[in-house]
Amino acid sequence: MRKTVVKKVAAVHDLSGFGRSSLAVVIPILSTMGVQVCSLPTALLSTQTGGFEGYYFVDLTEQLEGIIKHWRKLELEFDCIYSGFLGSPRQVQIIADFIQDFSGNNPLVVIDPVMADDGKLYETMNQEMVEGMRRLIAKANIITPNFTEAAFLLNEKYREEITTQEIKEWLVRLAELGPETVIITSAPDCQVRKNTCVMAYNRLDGRFWKVSCVYIPAHYPGTGDAFTSVIVGSLLQGDSLPIALDRGVQFITTAIRASYGYAYPRREGVLLERVLGSLNLPVVAGSYEILK
Repeated sequence: MRKTVVKKVAAVHDLSGFGRSSLAVVIPILSTMGVQVCSLPTALLSTQTGGFEGYYFVDLTEQLEGIIKHWRKLELEFDCIYSGFLGSPRQVQIIADFIQDFSGNNPLVVIDPVMADDGKLYETMNQEMVEGMRRLIAKANIITPNFTEAAFLLNEKYREEITTQEIKEWLVRLAELGPETVIITSAPDCQVRKNTCVMAYNRLDGRFWKVSCVYIPAHYPGTGDAFTSVIVGSLLQGDSLPIALDRGVQFITTAIRASYGYAYPRREGVLLERVLGSLNLPVVAGSYEILK
């Protein structure tokens, strides 16, 4: 394996010309955390899909294969392969092959199975994509589905009332599909009404972790992309899983709080530019819980 001065991440995401999601947040977050982002764009959009109608969409499936072919010729190696939005079953297979072909140096493989939210699949998704994602996550070290996506991956009915024990069972079942670590975001917090939480499970040591998220009455597109990006950057910096969870939740909470006081369209996403510097502050751990 070649020695690298800076960690490299192959980021498999779409790119929106306007808005703060996908590559528009992946690149600045990971760059701020000292990681080089090598973009492998799956689609080009005029705006992000959340909150905007009539957006222009360019499918880059054909270009994906050409980019990967050139990277293979250059014998590139990555410290991490980080996959997000995929636009078709064919793209799922292309990225599965990409992970296999570029696994020689044992990169960290992180898959955010972007498919759904609030109990529903996105308009570009269908059952075939759900089945494709089930196969793809088998190649991951870490997956970061939100609560809705976890339900679809397990063929469970989405419900807002669920116990901590049931979420733990979901985590174990998802890990049995292949990944070593499963992180479920936006899960209902059974202890504090309206709050959500992030819960994680590491199959290798059998431990469960939880970080609660204080309820803020606002929704901003792209926060899931930002959270997973902080997780990736944190782990590549050498942090443990619970510290990475802490950093991810703290950053998103800070970003939402910094944005909430301003009168601007929330569909544009959080004011990322105002909080990027917080990623370089000393780590203050203490909000994560160890679940029995």
